[in-house]
Amino acid sequence: MERIDINGRSVETFVAGSGPTLLFLHPEDYFGQHVPWLEQLSRHFRVIAPRHPGFGQTALPDGYRTIDDLAYHTLDLISVMNLRDITLVGASMGGWIALETCVRSTQHIARLGLLAPIGVKFGGRQDRDFADIYALPTQEVTHLLFHDPAKYLPDYSDISDEAALEIARDRQSAGYFLWKPFMHNPSLRKWLPRIGVPTLVISGAQDGFVVQGHAAKLAEALPYGSTQAIAQAGHYPQIEQADATAAAIVAFAQR
Repeated sequence: MERIDINGRSVETFVAGSGPTLLFLHPEDYFGQHVPWLEQLSRHFRVIAPRHPGFGQTALPDGYRTIDDLAYHTLDLISVMNLRDITLVGASMGGWIALETCVRSTQHIARLGLLAPIGVKFGGRQDRDFADIYALPTQEVTHLLFHDPAKYLPDYSDISDEAALEIARDRQSAGYFLWKPFMHNPSLRKWLPRIGVPTLVISGAQDGFVVQGHAAKLAEALPYGSTQAIAQAGHYPQIEQADATAAAIVAFAQR
């Protein structure tokens, strides 16, 4: 992991590969499980995957309160690193940040890939587009998130204290940014037409966390949206079906 200075903010960043730039905005959890997938993508792209403020070893600056702050932080990163013609990919919470980033500016973003994104609510006031993982038993949550949790859920009994502390910090920060309103911005939906770049919304066919049909509604709300479902995958297809998800991103970027 490298350290990149973004206007005085030291950002822990995974960087690998060469070629066209792919900027990956990670989800709220399981960053370690994404590294093999990022390495796979690095065969085709220069992959840049920063840890969001408050996650990993990236400090949470004073005054950062919302996903809006993380979107402006991402725009700062793009500017400071002088990134151009970007394939921007965001997963879950990272998908929300990517959407908020793109409604503000797509000047240097050529295409947008979303992996089971949250952030946009299509249901009514009493409907839940995203399961309340903070109110459910852990075992039920893992079955909502993973098609095969026994195979893909990390073994927390065999990690260092430092790694356990980092995971706890990630989850604390996720709750901080995602809690209220719960996992969405009520205003974001109306601004989606501003995202004038090709967008692929990828979903896991067995995702129990995001309400069924959400990906199709999001793609329809975007000017140039399309969808693709990944079989035998839950909320994190990039973890459970790394090959198929990487192939979908590569094909999308080359279209």
